[in-house]
Amino acid sequence: MCLLSIPLTLKSIFILNPFVNRFHEGGPFFMTLILICFLLSIFFIVRGFLILKKDHILSEKMLRLTVDSSLLGLVLGFLGSVIGLISAFDSFEAAGNPSPVLFAGGLKVSLLTATFGLFAFVVARIGILVLRALHKH
Repeated sequence: MCLLSIPLTLKSIFILNPFVNRFHEGGPFFMTLILICFLLSIFFIVRGFLILKKDHILSEKMLRLTVDSSLLGLVLGFLGSVIGLISAFDSFEAAGNPSPVLFAGGLKVSLLTATFGLFAFVVARIGILVLRALHKH
């Protein structure tokens, strides 16, 4: 009985999780690129904190890399949103007279990449602000 509950728990975590569903709705290509930028930002921030006392120059480099990776995630989010809007409008144009429900669904999906890009950017910016505050100039 215990073995049966483990796969169901993993299934509920990975398949039934609303965040995973939103990730797939937003389009796996752009959402994966934004996730990579987000993870890189977190890695650079953590590394910058860990080496802050040992190597100030390398910590500054990690700070710059965090800024760059977070901005790239933000821009990719908006690029994915614009491409999603263009494809949604193309499908609406092909349908002729789309229903408002279809229109709202297309807009929601196109904004998921921008939302995820903004989330990644805000989290990284908080880390950047804290790391900059800890740097002694």
